[in-house]
Amino acid sequence: MINIMEMNDTLRIILNRKSVRSFTGQEVSNELLEELARAGMAAPSARNLQPWAFVIVTNRATLDTLAERLPYAKMLFEAPAAIAVCGDLSKAGDSPEGYWVQDCSAATQNILLAAEAMGLGAVWTGVYPRPDRVAIVKEVLGLPDNVLPLNVIPIGFPKGEHQPKEKFKVENIHWQNW
Repeated sequence: MINIMEMNDTLRIILNRKSVRSFTGQEVSNELLEELARAGMAAPSARNLQPWAFVIVTNRATLDTLAERLPYAKMLFEAPAAIAVCGDLSKAGDSPEGYWVQDCSAATQNILLAAEAMGLGAVWTGVYPRPDRVAIVKEVLGLPDNVLPLNVIPIGFPKGEHQPKEKFKVENIHWQNW
């Protein structure tokens, strides 16, 4: 049997990606954070509209405020940085919704995979479509009316050992039809 992971770094990174919720506190450089945003912007986008916008946060007070106010983002107390992945509805296309959620989800996955490749830890903390969470992030980050936050990704150097979860289930595969 062929060991694909030995043959392909990309597949190795995909299969080793994990949710990291504990960080050393070591600073993440602006250059690394910009590279993560660059990876996000390399995602596919419906009609190539690229409706994403990224708010990179390194200010300790802002990270702590988000950690205090968002119910599932307490790891922001430890994280030295975060990226809020947002959809700019003014770029969403011919409907108010467009495909911004799908496009920004693809950008988020690229950021998570890039973090894994760079030796960083990250985790997706959901914001949209919860109105209360959307309102918190919009207020704390000063987002304009046309920008909706999809998620906030805490980022840092992992503290301790983190292992990927085995998620492959053959019963979720259907050949030719259901």
